Amino acid sequence: MSSQNDNKYPSSTEEGLYYLRPASQETEPGQEQASSSSGPLEDESEATKFLDAYSQAVIQVAERVSPAVVNIGVTKRGPGPFQNRPDSFGQAGLGSGFIFTPDGYVLTNSHVAYGATRIEATLADSRVFSAQLVGEDPHTDLAVLSIPASNLPVGKLGDSAELRVGQLVIAIGNPFGFQCTVTAGVISALGRSLRAQTGRLIENVIQTDAAMNPGSSGGPLVNSRGEVVGINTAIIFPAQGICFAIPANTAKLVIGQLLTEGRVTRGYLGVAGQSVTLQRRIVRLHHLPSDQVVLVTSVNPGSPAEQAGLRKADVIVSFDHSPLKSVDDLLKLLAERPVGKEYSLEILRGPDKLQLTVIPRESPD
Repeated sequence: MSSQNDNKYPSSTEEGLYYLRPASQETEPGQEQASSSSGPLEDESEATKFLDAYSQAVIQVAERVSPAVVNIGVTKRGPGPFQNRPDSFGQAGLGSGFIFTPDGYVLTNSHVAYGATRIEATLADSRVFSAQLVGEDPHTDLAVLSIPASNLPVGKLGDSAELRVGQLVIAIGNPFGFQCTVTAGVISALGRSLRAQTGRLIENVIQTDAAMNPGSSGGPLVNSRGEVVGINTAIIFPAQGICFAIPANTAKLVIGQLLTEGRVTRGYLGVAGQSVTLQRRIVRLHHLPSDQVVLVTSVNPGSPAEQAGLRKADVIVSFDHSPLKSVDDLLKLLAERPVGKEYSLEILRGPDKLQLTVIPRESPD
């Protein structure tokens, strides 16, 4: 959603203006028209209080979090026959991020920083710093940058598990380079799945109608208490009001590994598979929890799966005693489990149900 992908978006926008004409109201001669100020003052007062409370919530969040939001400008090596020359032209892009530690660590999207030859971070107070990429995880579309500054305002990561559909949220970012733009909306849905550019599913994604545009990527999604509950990452175009954010709890898990290792370690089995549906008689025969399983279509030579005895055409029922309904379920469990440990693999081979033991290795990607 950074502006280097602006070719996905129209080059101009259209604004529709709708004029509301008041209905005409004729009066008899000598008859006075009712004053527009008349009406149930008590109801107006309650409405005003409600709007004031809503406005104050957004204002307080904007004032608290906006100082921690940064405008990220990136230069990427441009395509063409001279792309390896130091004087070749680069592709410029814009994105957003926010400072999460006072000593200058910034959280943003992986697709904002990926492939950058130069990164600059502009703070809310107009200071500009050269930023270094600490680490990134394309599978969750998150990246950590560092800037040489201290005593900085921060955005505090909250608990995204506490979110509820309909809850007020505020998105802050730099759409099209307009720094610290604030939009408000609600949580439209929880538990969405969003496929990253790597092909893996990002789980528990937040859907919101808080407006976002190219350049908003990496900015914080904030609750009414001023806590960052999501990292804005994508929109559905040309739909309106369908925007997505990576949950803060996912970010907490990823940040720790990025700060220490520069990347996220995930398990690898070395199999390819597809989701299939078993016949009901087979499900009843083996007392399976579901008719959705994973059919093995290939096994890489020398892989942990081959060493465990897995074969092509085997059907994987569960991994580490957790039922598998799809390949994405297996990838999710491999991402959550430590590598180098033994795990049970329940499979069907012909009419038989077997138990194998597999030791995942670190994923080569």
